[in-house]
Amino acid sequence: MTARESAPQAVRPDFVPRDGYISKDYVQLEKERMWPKVWQVACRLEEIPNVGDYVTFDVIDESIIITRLTGDRIKAYYNVCQHRGRRLTSGCGHATKFHCNYHGWQWNLDGSVLRVLDEDDWAGCPNMSREELALKEVLVDTWGGFVFINMDPKAEPLAQYLAPVPEITDCFEFEKMRYRWYKSVRLPCNWKVALEAFNEGYHVAATHPQILDTQGDDVTRSFAFGKHGMFGYPTATRLPGTPSPRTGKPIPDDIRPGLVKFYQIMEDQLKAIFTDRDNEATKRLLTEVEPTQDQFLVLSKAMEFQREAAIKEGAGWPDISFEQMGRAGTDWHVFPNLVFLLYPDGALFYRARPDGDNPDSCIYDIWSLKRYAPGQEPKLNREFYHGVDDWKTNTVENFGLILSQDFNNMGQVQQGMKSRGFAGARTSPLQESAISNFHRELNEYLYGAESK
Repeated sequence: MTARESAPQAVRPDFVPRDGYISKDYVQLEKERMWPKVWQVACRLEEIPNVGDYVTFDVIDESIIITRLTGDRIKAYYNVCQHRGRRLTSGCGHATKFHCNYHGWQWNLDGSVLRVLDEDDWAGCPNMSREELALKEVLVDTWGGFVFINMDPKAEPLAQYLAPVPEITDCFEFEKMRYRWYKSVRLPCNWKVALEAFNEGYHVAATHPQILDTQGDDVTRSFAFGKHGMFGYPTATRLPGTPSPRTGKPIPDDIRPGLVKFYQIMEDQLKAIFTDRDNEATKRLLTEVEPTQDQFLVLSKAMEFQREAAIKEGAGWPDISFEQMGRAGTDWHVFPNLVFLLYPDGALFYRARPDGDNPDSCIYDIWSLKRYAPGQEPKLNREFYHGVDDWKTNTVENFGLILSQDFNNMGQVQQGMKSRGFAGARTSPLQESAISNFHRELNEYLYGAESK
C-alpha cells in the first residue's frame, strides 16, 4: 500500500483531520474514487427548456453535456469527440447536432453518429461500427427541478441516493422555483472549506454580527441523515425578530419592527432564501397587527401575508405546515457538494467543485431561487467571477454583505490549516456534526473499510 493510499487519521464527532483540505494526494483520490461515483447537480431543468438546449458541466477532468432530447427526456454524454478527443461543447446553448470543430465529425442529439468525415477511410477496420462511435452516455436523473448526473453506470438510483432528503423537503416544491440570480466565483480555498462555511450556523455570531439583533436564538443543532446532513434551531427559545440571547438584550414589548427589520436585512444583504416579495409583505405587520410580544403570532401573521402576496401574484405557495417546516430545519447538505437553505417562497443553493488539481482553490456556484408566476421569471443571467482576485473585488456590490463576510474567511482558513500548529478541525459535536459526518462518508469512498 502506498503512502497516498494508506488509511487516514480517524474522523471523530469533534475532529476532522486537516489533510483532506490541503493534500494534493487527497485531491487525486477524490478524482479517482469519489467524483466519478456520486450523484451531483449539473444544472436545472429551466436551463434546458427546449429540445436541443444544452449545458456543459465540468468537474475534475471530466466534462459532461446535458441536453433535452424530447419534451420530457434528458440525456447526458461525456463531452468528447470519439475521433481524437476534442471537446464538443462549452458553456450552454442550443444545438440541432453536436459538431467537432477539429475534423468535422457530428452526432445527433440522441448521441448516435450523424457524420464521420471520409468515413470510407476506415473500411475494414475493426471496432469502427457506428454503435461503437456513439457518444458515451452518463447516468442522468432529476429531483426538485435539478438535473443530476452520475458517471458510474452501476450507481444506485438517484431517489435512493438522496434519501431521506426528498421525503423531508419535497413539500417546499423546489421544482416550482426559478432562478432569481446565478453567480459563480473562484475562491482561494479547498472546495470542502467553501462548502462547510455554509453547512453550519455556528459561525453566524462572529461572522455576521449585524444579524444578531433580529436573528433570534442563533444556537443550532446539526444532524446526520445517512451520507447527508442538516442543521436547524430545534432548541430555540427566541424566533426571528427578536435579539439573540448572546446580545444580552430582552425580548422587546413589540417585536413587529424586529421581524420587519430581519427580512429587510436579508433582502438588502443577501437577496436569497426569503424573497423581495416576502420582505414587502412582512411590512403589513406594522399596520395590520397590534403591538405584541407574542413571537409565534407575529411570525405566523408575517407568513400569512407572504402567502397572500405570492398567491396574488400568481406564484402560488406550497401546501406546507409549520410541523413540516420544523422537521426540514434550516440548511441541508446533500453529499458530496450541494448545500441549500429553504423557505416556502425561495431557496438558496450552493455547489462546490475542485479547481483542477489545486487543493487551495475551488469553483463555487451560488443560486438564489424564487417562486414566480408562470411566464414572469426573469431572463437567466449567469454571472462568472473566475479571476483569481474577483472574489475580493467589489465583493459587497457583487455578492452582498453576508456572502462577502463569508468569503473573507475562506483564504484565511485555507492558509491557517497548513500551519504546523494545526492538526485538524475541532468540530462541535452538537452544532457541526454534519461536517464530521461528511468527512466520514468521504473517507468511506476514498478508503473503504480502511477508514474505520
